[in-house]
Amino acid sequence: MPAAQILKLIESANKSLEGVIKESPCLPSTGLSERTGADVYLKFENRQHTASFKERGAYVKLLSLSSIQKSNGIIAMSAGNHAQAVAYHAQKLNIPCTIVMPKFTPDVKVRHTKKYGAEVIIHGENLEEAADLAQELLESHKLTLIHPYDDKHIIAGQGTIAYEIKQVVPDIEVLIIPVGGGGLISGIAIAAKHLNPKIKVIGVEAERYPSMQQAIAGKPILCGRTTLADGIGVKRPGKITTQIVKEFVDNILLVDELAIEEALLLLLEKEKTVVEGAGAVALAALLSHPEQFQGKKVGLLLSGGNIDMPVLSLIIQRGMERAQRLVRLVVTLRDIPGALGNVCQSIEQTYANIVNITHQRTFTKLPLEAVEVTIMLQTRGSEHIQEILSKLKESGIQCRLIDG
Repeated sequence: MPAAQILKLIESANKSLEGVIKESPCLPSTGLSERTGADVYLKFENRQHTASFKERGAYVKLLSLSSIQKSNGIIAMSAGNHAQAVAYHAQKLNIPCTIVMPKFTPDVKVRHTKKYGAEVIIHGENLEEAADLAQELLESHKLTLIHPYDDKHIIAGQGTIAYEIKQVVPDIEVLIIPVGGGGLISGIAIAAKHLNPKIKVIGVEAERYPSMQQAIAGKPILCGRTTLADGIGVKRPGKITTQIVKEFVDNILLVDELAIEEALLLLLEKEKTVVEGAGAVALAALLSHPEQFQGKKVGLLLSGGNIDMPVLSLIIQRGMERAQRLVRLVVTLRDIPGALGNVCQSIEQTYANIVNITHQRTFTKLPLEAVEVTIMLQTRGSEHIQEILSKLKESGIQCRLIDG
């Protein structure tokens, strides 16, 4: 499909989206700039009503439907953000809506999609299996498919982001964009290159799902296990989007799961903003490849913020463990009254916080009169840990730090 045709649709979408979706903030980040050596700007698409950029393309596509298509109803397959966006705007436009979602979809996305009035069908181990069922249903029920990425109207809606960034940061040099099926980066790349042919557009995929990188290289698509960035965990890139990415995207970087976690935590800690895994990959790429962006004005797209609270809680805890803000000590004591109290008193003097205490009397090779106690502590970091260990040693308390 000619890029010129999509560009016209993007320009039209800019007008149709006015007053419908938020012009999300695009703000400089002093902390991230200092850390990476780039001049970093963040585009907060996680602040849309349904907490992702997907609203743009969904609304533009729904507007393009005929009255018959609207009355017959629509169907979409999605791991969450597209589902919520389609359901939300379909409800606003009084269009019957069915969504097929894979089994791994985070619960928060399923609940929100139902809240917006859609009929939700949970099916398949991945997005591709959900898509197969959606295809069957649209044929048997005469529904219209709202594809999550391989559609010119969807691509056009997402491309409006580039105009908003350019308006706030006219001299932006690089855009780093998450890549799943390719709809987001396709629209942004066409618009960005039109506004400034010299701009660099860099895509980011999860290392476990390098499908677009493989597709544009003409290689077999081999994807692996689940990823924290489930929103871009796509095994089947679009036909339209693959061609656009080949022509307009300068490079695609891969990021591993740990890098995604660390980027998510950094955004939470430094920018006070919650993103999902896919929303953190742009920062993960910048942190993993800082030498490519030093001294340049870089825009990072925070594409979505729909993450389950139990997942976020686990990521925070894992991050605290890696930073040694949460540690475990094993202390060996005489099994007599007051022994544990002495340990707690020594720890109290270092101003560490005791989170949990577990006694072990049975599964041990210690003498009968001894007891092993595992103490979980919240600390200020490695120097504080050494202070705690020194204090316990001074008090004659035998202890060791548990790694991992």
